Amino acid sequence: MKRIDCSTYIEHLQTLRRPWHQRFYAMYSSVLGGIVTDPLLMLIPADDHLVHRGDGVFDTFKCVDRAAYNLDAHLKRLVRSGREIGLEWPEGIDGIRAQTLETLTLAGQRDCSCRVILARGPGGFGISPYESPVPALYIIVYALGQPFMQAHPDGAKVKRSQTPVKSGTFATYKHCNYLPNVLMKREAIDAGVDFVVSYDERGFLAEGATENVGIVTAQRELLFPSLEKVLDGTTMLRVMQLAETLIHDGLLTRIAFTGIREEQVKAAHELIIVGTTLNVASACWYEGEPLHHGKPGDVGTALDRLLAHDIQTNPELRTSY
Repeated sequence: MKRIDCSTYIEHLQTLRRPWHQRFYAMYSSVLGGIVTDPLLMLIPADDHLVHRGDGVFDTFKCVDRAAYNLDAHLKRLVRSGREIGLEWPEGIDGIRAQTLETLTLAGQRDCSCRVILARGPGGFGISPYESPVPALYIIVYALGQPFMQAHPDGAKVKRSQTPVKSGTFATYKHCNYLPNVLMKREAIDAGVDFVVSYDERGFLAEGATENVGIVTAQRELLFPSLEKVLDGTTMLRVMQLAETLIHDGLLTRIAFTGIREEQVKAAHELIIVGTTLNVASACWYEGEPLHHGKPGDVGTALDRLLAHDIQTNPELRTSY
């Protein structure tokens, strides 16, 4: 086995370049105390409890035309998630915000995704969070994914997930233990569908692997699951606000959070999937059966258009860098 020390480490790293590294633009690490732009240097210490215990929280947002969209909502949720597990950044939300914008500026990308991770920090391989003397902050800028309906104009295929939902408050904050989400995504890929959706122990619709899910009823009601058992997705909340205009236009009669059973999903006029990267996706097939005649519905299409316009033009939600 090859032995690598400080004198040979960088030389060995050069042999590890891979094609996907082209999608990684910049990373801030509080452990390093600076920003790196070479993907080979975008590393996290093995003894950070984030790595071996999943002990951390994160949030991800998109940037379009050199502006971060809905940045403050994402960072507020990051801070709230951190408090849920007793984890706070010493410089507070303002410090995270300033460092995030500086990292985005140095990355130099017009369009990109940005993930902010607040971790327990290095300190050992035990289970106690007190093993880590100070938290760590990692900010990664990487390639922006394409909105779902641009790549799939015929809509999405959806199945019911067999992966148990996260229990209690674990479902309502964005922590780094994403194994259930990973298994859900694996289910979708193995089944040849675009998304799977979960149901809680009461039989109510919950969420997708990384998406919020809602329906439009035959009565033109836009319904999303109650927030007690799902993550309060920033895109979902903004879509609910934008949907108010569709009430005035007559496309919707009501907007609400409520319990949604599978029979309501199957009978829905539309099933919509929302998320930071994908925007608003219209599901045209559920469990192999067509929804809305197997075509994208007018409400989902309108909401996707409204959100795209909001991302591009809303000065109150665009933070330039």
